[in-house]
Amino acid sequence: MLGLGIDIGTSGVRTAVIDPSGTLVSDARAPHRPGAATGDADAWWGGVSDCLRAQVKALRQIGLDPHDIVHASIDGTSGTMVLVDEDIRPIGLGLLYNSSGFHEGAEQIARLAPEGHITRGSSSALARYLTLLTSDQADRARYLLHQADFILARLTRAPGHSDDNNALKLGFDPETLSWPAWFERLAIPLEQLPKVHRCGEAVAPIAGEVAQDFGLSPDLIMHAGTTDSIAAFLASGATTQGEGVTSLGTTLAIKLLSDIRVDSVAHGLYSHRLGSSWLVGGASNTGGGALLRHFDPDQMSTLSEAIDASEISPYDYHPLPAVGERFPINDPNLAPRDTPRPASDAAFLHGLLESIARIEGQCYGLIKDLGGPPVSRVLTAGGGAENDVWTAIRARVLGVPVETSPRAEAAIGAAMLAMGLTAATQS
Repeated sequence: MLGLGIDIGTSGVRTAVIDPSGTLVSDARAPHRPGAATGDADAWWGGVSDCLRAQVKALRQIGLDPHDIVHASIDGTSGTMVLVDEDIRPIGLGLLYNSSGFHEGAEQIARLAPEGHITRGSSSALARYLTLLTSDQADRARYLLHQADFILARLTRAPGHSDDNNALKLGFDPETLSWPAWFERLAIPLEQLPKVHRCGEAVAPIAGEVAQDFGLSPDLIMHAGTTDSIAAFLASGATTQGEGVTSLGTTLAIKLLSDIRVDSVAHGLYSHRLGSSWLVGGASNTGGGALLRHFDPDQMSTLSEAIDASEISPYDYHPLPAVGERFPINDPNLAPRDTPRPASDAAFLHGLLESIARIEGQCYGLIKDLGGPPVSRVLTAGGGAENDVWTAIRARVLGVPVETSPRAEAAIGAAMLAMGLTAATQS
């Protein structure tokens, strides 16, 4: 018996196959197809298809039978969504997790949603949905699907299902397991909203023709998935209150395990249900994408060798890839701050790395200030974990041990979720 995890990340698609003990037995990856970054849901499916075929081939090469995969789940970028018709065909382009500026929808929501509700704001997932409904072809729409939901629907041929992690930002309450009552007064077709499952819950078997096409078992059960940053947390194995996971990829996402729920829309902070606990956190637009505005990966690697991580950088930046920030400052109009630039490229990179570490510290500090537990240890996933100098800078700034997650791939977390090996599947 094997479990499969599918991770639709910001830089590509990855899969992981684990055994019942949680040990990784095989993985694969594929780049996004053209159009994925602009909301082409068919391109999301194309990348997943490429990765699944590579995964099946990899299993066969090591003598394993792909038909032994009996559980699978998917993680996708949080808040990325698309409208589809009855046949799971996209209605135009979807909207991505980092899109913003949906002021008209935000005004509608503000008239109904309680102050501080997670759906308020011009970059909220609900405002994004209201914007999708204004497209010329929206009258053909049957379902609203998050990115992970869309792939789940294509695999099962059973659209209209989501999980409580992805649905949170759309307004679903993970405590009452319901949509807000005021949704009935909002200009949305309620029948388009997905049926929401607890993450990890069995949803449906893979469709027979899809299983045959990919060389998978028709008995494979698809489970409700999660978001990419939560999947990375699950992969880390963190189980103790106060343990945090920072995903340092294109963006910076933090998650902290807590016994209490902590939410603050004003700061872009929210809590996901994780079994009997809560996973508190948010996602900043800073991170690798902001660094790539100035240096390519090879330059960063070379320049890092000239940085003394024990020295405090005098530069105070807020590196962003473009205008707009989500957490710990929730401001769609916040401009990148990366001046003054010193003559030394190494000093400039030092300032950027340290400034991102300070933003990370602000994120964890905010949770504590709002009643959550103090961070006691940070595990790091994503490409940023490979930079030892940056890790040392972050440990100094955060004042707690900072380690590389022993299993950093979100795809592994998705596979563990499907196999029932995480706290998310425990009550």
